[in-house]
Amino acid sequence: MMAKIEDLRAKSDDQLNAELAELKREQFNLRFQGATNQLERPARIKEVRRDIARIKTLQTERSQSAQA
Repeated sequence: MMAKIEDLRAKSDDQLNAELAELKREQFNLRFQGATNQLERPARIKEVRRDIARIKTLQTERSQSAQA
């Protein structure tokens, strides 16, 4: 998990925004698959949610450090 966080910290703001958009799109697709009982890996929903939270946390940290 630490490698994942370090990889995210190395990315620029634009790259983080792009990855966040991709994860949100994937989350929507996973929810849709779950609703139609076509979901192969239910644990992926949890992984995607946590990845989204990691990116949002990093963006918040960056915006707060820019204000200070």
